[in-house]
Amino acid sequence: MKQFINYAHRGASEYCPENTLLSFYTGVYMGANGIETDVQLTKDGVPVLFHDDTIQRMMGREGRLCDYTYAQLREFPMKTCGRTDYIITLEQFLESFSKMDLTFAIELKGKDVEEKTAALIKKYGVQDKCIVTSFQFAYLENMHAVDPCQRLGYLAPKGKITRELLDKMLAMDFYEICPHAEDATAENVQTWHEMGLHVRAWGVANEELMRQAYDNGVDGMTVNFPDKLVAYRAQKEK
Repeated sequence: MKQFINYAHRGASEYCPENTLLSFYTGVYMGANGIETDVQLTKDGVPVLFHDDTIQRMMGREGRLCDYTYAQLREFPMKTCGRTDYIITLEQFLESFSKMDLTFAIELKGKDVEEKTAALIKKYGVQDKCIVTSFQFAYLENMHAVDPCQRLGYLAPKGKITRELLDKMLAMDFYEICPHAEDATAENVQTWHEMGLHVRAWGVANEELMRQAYDNGVDGMTVNFPDKLVAYRAQKEK
């Protein structure tokens, strides 16, 4: 039986500032056996973990992330639910978590980040624990060119999974399809499994969708509330 992966989405982001050490450690403490995060480059070319193009939502400042150096970004606190932490690099993340028994979903969010991401994954020896993903198929093609052995997953926009897309993925030996949770019907999940693809649901906005996707047989999902998924799985196992 495949191991189900409970990915803390940007860490336990319902409770802590997303994509921070506090959020990641909280997710692991809650029982997540996977971490999902986002990587893009700063102005000075440092791969950092950050989701948005701009820093307004998380840091309350104007401008795009790529307009700032890493040193500048480190000065801007991020706050959620009264908790505060700061931006970190991909290397700091791997230093902290690479030796743990975790699976990592690393989403490519910006241009030209593939080579540095692949190099750090290799440096910390976590190729077999990582799945590199993106909504931008071109980024995944670039990653495949940089490291043909790296496992890849495509984050499919809601309602946009076609046979043509699946054939394209299979031709590149993709490891995983990542549908929106509402597209992860039992029938679809079975079809994708029969193609040899792992299935990880995203867009799990509430507990109802979480339960639905889990019951439909996905191999994992990204959730902002990994503790609630741990509790539901324990309930189902009883």
